[in-house]
Amino acid sequence: MRKSVIKVETVFQIILFIFLTTIILVTLLPFWNIFVISINNAQDTIRGGLYFWPRDLSFESYKTILMDREILNGAKVTVLRTVIGTPLSLLMISMLAYALSKRTLVGRKPITFMFIFTMFFGGGLIPYYMVLKSVHLIDTFWVYIIPNLMSVFYMILVRTFIEQLPKELEECAKMEGANDLQIFFKIILPLSKPILATVGLFIAIGHWNSWFDSYVFTYKPDLKTLQAVLVKILNQYQTSGMMSDQQQLADSAKRMAVSPDSLRMAATMVATIPIMIVYPFVQKHFAQGIMVGSIKE
Repeated sequence: MRKSVIKVETVFQIILFIFLTTIILVTLLPFWNIFVISINNAQDTIRGGLYFWPRDLSFESYKTILMDREILNGAKVTVLRTVIGTPLSLLMISMLAYALSKRTLVGRKPITFMFIFTMFFGGGLIPYYMVLKSVHLIDTFWVYIIPNLMSVFYMILVRTFIEQLPKELEECAKMEGANDLQIFFKIILPLSKPILATVGLFIAIGHWNSWFDSYVFTYKPDLKTLQAVLVKILNQYQTSGMMSDQQQLADSAKRMAVSPDSLRMAATMVATIPIMIVYPFVQKHFAQGIMVGSIKE
């Protein structure tokens, strides 16, 4: 009987291993192919047949992108909005979540309802634009930060996590004379690292990948984000037929080394790799935070 159980478990583990390996390959192979195309000679790429290794190694696509001043400035803006916006958002979300986790808070249910209401109903892009314009945020760096300080969905996750923390910790702290701010910063925040790391990763990815707000709410070139600049560059190469003959002649030598496809793949890698580097540092908190923060006992 025991041997049959062991055999069943072994077969199950083999099937599970094959299934997970397939999922990994299906997920990673397209990304690897994008990387291979980005480091292959653009003219050689046109022949097709590139799958696992480059035939003619070339970094011209990366040189074309990274030597562009707009790219460097866009990267600076994107890094700044991510570095500034993520901790500020976490602070605002966690403070509101802590306040709404108190069942003794006066007006707790109406306040929660007002926040949840905004998740399902909005005024639309034009009224939103007019509001930002009325508070003088249009065409400023802070249009990336202030409107994105609060996310109701993430606040609910953090609030659910805080509600599961032992209440005795706060009671003991109050007996020692600690006020709410001291309890929040010295007890709640340290214990909420898993959910804060998870939410922080989502917020950082949102800031890093954002381009639409830069496209709609800013006009100055020095305020454009990395993603917005990359979209602009790709559109320029895709619409090369609209350029004048002189511009096409001036860029002809450069275009022999790169192509719209190679630029698109290189741009994808430039935009993706930095955020992938950050993930391993928060991965250990990711699974625990998303599970605990989304399930209430």
